[in-house]
Amino acid sequence: MRSRRRHAAAGAAAAVLACSVAAPIEAAPFEDTMAQRVLACTGCHGRQGRAAPDGFYPRIAGKPAGYLYNQLLNFRDARRHYALMNGLLAPLDDAYLREIAAHFASLEIPYPPPAATALGDAERASAARLVTEGDAKRHVPPCIACHGKAMTGTAPFVPGLLGLPRDYLNAQLGAWREDKRRAQSPDCMSRVAKAIAPEEISAISAWLAAQPVPADARAASTFAAPLPFECGGVANAGTASPLSPGAASGPTR
Repeated sequence: MRSRRRHAAAGAAAAVLACSVAAPIEAAPFEDTMAQRVLACTGCHGRQGRAAPDGFYPRIAGKPAGYLYNQLLNFRDARRHYALMNGLLAPLDDAYLREIAAHFASLEIPYPPPAATALGDAERASAARLVTEGDAKRHVPPCIACHGKAMTGTAPFVPGLLGLPRDYLNAQLGAWREDKRRAQSPDCMSRVAKAIAPEEISAISAWLAAQPVPADARAASTFAAPLPFECGGVANAGTASPLSPGAASGPTR
């Protein structure tokens, strides 16, 4: 009896295997949508651009469209340096970059709770003061002067500072300080980052990463006051300087 059962089970398994081998493998449907075309982006930036868990690939979902467009230009035109992004964007033209930016900007996805970070009382107070008040003696404006009182950004060109990993924030501020990351001239973030010490950058990154994202995470529609100084990412937004003739040419869809 047991032998018959074993033979019957083996026969059933063989039949299932034969059916699965014989059945045609269906290709994923081609939707011809922007969501499908940007799957290459979500491989690093997480599903729907909601950020990767490793702390180095930031959230791009819901960021202001102008900011995202500027960063795509900066990568394509080598103001920002990351070989994977530089190579991926090199063939794409301005119009297609605008479409990509508009797609991710339109996504409204919940934010995860902030990660706990270890900061001493003095570090926490200093970081909070620089973010909300700045330091007039060093001509350092408060972060909220550009990034909004709620720190959720100012449309369309200034991103929010909340909901980003500490390591990413720390790396970007450090890159600006060391001229490893650049934006359209005049590069206001480079000016700010160079005016604060590395240990302050570390504390600011940790403090921001520990702040909860408000329920309404939309960017502010306007600046509350004139910008502290001229910023190319706002004043000269959308300008491009291709790496070489034809470098900005490519598909428009």
